[in-house]
Amino acid sequence: MKPVVAILGRPNVGKSTLFNRLVGRRVAIVNPTPGVTRDRREGEARLGRLEFSVVDTAGLEEAPESQVEIGMQKQARLALQRADAALLLLDARAGVLPPDRFFADEVRRSGTPVVLVANKCESRRADFGLLDAHELGLGPPVAIAAEHGIGMADLEEAIENALGPASAGEERQETPLRLVIAGRPNVGKSTLMNRLLGDERVITGPESGTTRDAISARWNGNETVFEFVDTAGLRRKAKISEKVERLSVGDALEAVRLAHVVALVLDANRMPHRQDMIIARRAIDEGRAIVIAVNKWDVVDDGRAALRLLRNRMERSLPQIRGAPVVAFSALTGKGVDTFCRKRSPPTRSGARGSRPVRSTAGSPTLSTAIRRRSTGAGGFACAT
Repeated sequence: MKPVVAILGRPNVGKSTLFNRLVGRRVAIVNPTPGVTRDRREGEARLGRLEFSVVDTAGLEEAPESQVEIGMQKQARLALQRADAALLLLDARAGVLPPDRFFADEVRRSGTPVVLVANKCESRRADFGLLDAHELGLGPPVAIAAEHGIGMADLEEAIENALGPASAGEERQETPLRLVIAGRPNVGKSTLMNRLLGDERVITGPESGTTRDAISARWNGNETVFEFVDTAGLRRKAKISEKVERLSVGDALEAVRLAHVVALVLDANRMPHRQDMIIARRAIDEGRAIVIAVNKWDVVDDGRAALRLLRNRMERSLPQIRGAPVVAFSALTGKGVDTFCRKRSPPTRSGARGSRPVRSTAGSPTLSTAIRRRSTGAGGFACAT
């Protein structure tokens, strides 16, 4: 296993910018609006000869107010607890602020090896803040400018010292089966993600738009390594006005493009919606295998009638989806969720257009059916409950 490095700090100090720099591409949403990052976002980082897993976290606040903010704090603290080392970022241009001191104490108490990183040091404006950083008692700060790639060699040396010599040259992991969870807002995507992982990995809540980044997490099955990806809810373009939501939608669509399998989550109380069909068409056009995931099944009175309605509407509106497996479940109670990842043999491989070969096997009848029908174009409407 690769070592894990968590990036922590107050809002707007450049955590997501540094995350993107370390993973080598723009995957985390970067915006000057505080609180854009909410969940823990993981990526594979390479810095010089170091290879490690890096975790982007929400900006730490001394006194969170809403339930979403409390959830954000919980995710950040979990990242700190589970990390092999932590990078505590501060904005050198702004200097050391009270929240920086508060969280420096918290990181110190955690016992996790910490590297103090002074970001935004591309100009002389950062000199005083760089000097002030010594008062935090976490050792001399590493001066960087994440946006411009300045100071990365010094950061590499500091991370290597924090992790120890075993951090260089880690063994590469096998390619996972990437299952992207997509759908409209408030259909239970994040609850499903947490249920599949058996962990409170992402923030859930009744508010629309809780998830912003596409959050991925690996899970080892009996024969399969999965990478589950939770995405932001996809609404009609006409309803999208804020820049952050546009970025979230772009992130979700990119996750669909890179998926091996797309689990289209529907609300059993309102299925299928026109927007569901648009998302399904997008996945099919990208050549992805697709699973129809019907959530909130515990509140459905007449299951047969609901499934009949689903079949008729989807096959009439989108004939290409005929043959896609259907899983009916309740993410809240867990009933039926195990159908996704139940052990299955013999192994099958993804033949979807644009997918890299997957060395791991498809670990459930549902996913195997989705992958097989995408490879062969087989028909027939399968259902698993």
